[in-house]
Amino acid sequence: MLSALCVVLLFIASVFPTGQLGLVAAASLFVAAAVIEIGIGSGVSVFIISSILGMLIVPNKTAALLFVMFFGYYPVIKELSGRVRGIAIQWMIKLIVFNASLTLTFFMIKELFIAFTSRPLGMALLYAAGNAVFILFDYGYSKLILFYKERIHKRK
Repeated sequence: MLSALCVVLLFIASVFPTGQLGLVAAASLFVAAAVIEIGIGSGVSVFIISSILGMLIVPNKTAALLFVMFFGYYPVIKELSGRVRGIAIQWMIKLIVFNASLTLTFFMIKELFIAFTSRPLGMALLYAAGNAVFILFDYGYSKLILFYKERIHKRK
């Protein structure tokens, strides 16, 4: 059910590109719900199933690719890094995973980045901006997960 809801949001994101990032991020909340309610294994399953179905079904592959490369697995990484002592180490883990994903994405779709990275310091700016946006995303995502835990998870 959670995978189906992810794919529905990915489909909507592909139809309405102006809200694409927000809808893809919202789709990852279903992975977070699986992690919170059932466990990490279920979260990984929801991510994998949603990713495969998204890449097969969603007409605009950009939304599915954003889910696969950045947003879909993030609830699992967030949960696993949260188990490590020390906030600095937690952030280091999350930033290493994000930057590895950004690098992999860069090499997969280099054409999109050529105009930006051909300028001096282009790559440094790309990574700096990406990391700043990621930190803001993590802050907002943490608030949404806290809201879910306090309002929905506790009521069971």
